[in-house]
Amino acid sequence: MKLFQTSIEPRCTYCARGRELDQDQVVCPRKGVMSAGSHCGAFRYDPLKRVPPRPAKLVLSNLSDEDFKL
Repeated sequence: MKLFQTSIEPRCTYCARGRELDQDQVVCPRKGVMSAGSHCGAFRYDPLKRVPPRPAKLVLSNLSDEDFKL
């Protein structure tokens, strides 16, 4: 099950089977130590491990009062 986006690339970082060893490595019960950006055929998505990208900030300094008039 994928939340919010349907085009999530599989990565060992957010695989339900893997456990994080450090920031760049994941321990997989099937493949052993893997890099966090790789994946294998046993990938199972865990939405609780994935950290979504931060939303863009609104820059108000570029806007004027005329931008808000109809």
